[in-house]
Amino acid sequence: MSVEISKFLSYVLRHAPDSIGLSLDEQGWASMGELIEKANAAGHVLDDARLRAIVRESDKKRFTISEDGLKIRAAQGHSIKVDLGHAPSKPPKVLFHGTATRFLDAILAEGLRALNRQQVHLSSDEATAQRVGQRHGKPVVLSVMAGQMEADGHKFYQAENGVWLTDSVPPAYLAVLGEQG
Repeated sequence: MSVEISKFLSYVLRHAPDSIGLSLDEQGWASMGELIEKANAAGHVLDDARLRAIVRESDKKRFTISEDGLKIRAAQGHSIKVDLGHAPSKPPKVLFHGTATRFLDAILAEGLRALNRQQVHLSSDEATAQRVGQRHGKPVVLSVMAGQMEADGHKFYQAENGVWLTDSVPPAYLAVLGEQG
């Protein structure tokens, strides 16, 4: 799988479809044919087989192909407004969020906020959160009392790739598991 093409697809499908003149519908779907055409015009060599291989082989399952096989979208992580159509789901009692230690004071004061994304991303296991945190610097993993949040009226959604999403996590529902690395 080409990391370069995967990063390009993430950028286009999550943040800037207009950068190549691509149109997304309100649920974030793009025509696979149009994506291939516009990607090639932008200098990224892509065909149907390669696109499907990238989706299939992505360890993070960042992309979803529609049931009819004609459309593609990013599973989550959008900074542009899309309605992924996820129904609220009952989360596990505890979820996890990985970040860098340099962000810890602000998070403990303000909670987890979506910032440049539509929603906060949470994982169901510590190892995934640890890997996410490492991408941002010296990692720290936070536990999120998701069961209590849901009981208190907060909504949770689960993306096709298993990532848990919520609008924000107030500081009262967070605990530091400890610094790693």
